[in-house]
Amino acid sequence: MGKLQSGVKRHKQSLKRRARNRHIRANVKSVVKEVRAGISGTDGGKSQEALRTAASIISRAGSKGVLHKKTASRKIARLAKAVHKKSTAIKSP
Repeated sequence: MGKLQSGVKRHKQSLKRRARNRHIRANVKSVVKEVRAGISGTDGGKSQEALRTAASIISRAGSKGVLHKKTASRKIARLAKAVHKKSTAIKSP
């Protein structure tokens, strides 16, 4: 931590940003787990709703710079692909 006033302020700002980013990342991980749980379960509607929520949270994290925008997009695409695959497998038989 710096001794000058500007250094002290920058340190405080970095701590606030770190806390905010950690919270957002943890939230992203939890919604992804919910989607994965919905995919592994039998209820297709639950996974669709969880995907909508997850896509919103992940894209918000990407727009705020917590995640890289392309990383956020890739995560959403992979989850959507998995949900779609599961829903077509349920309807197919």
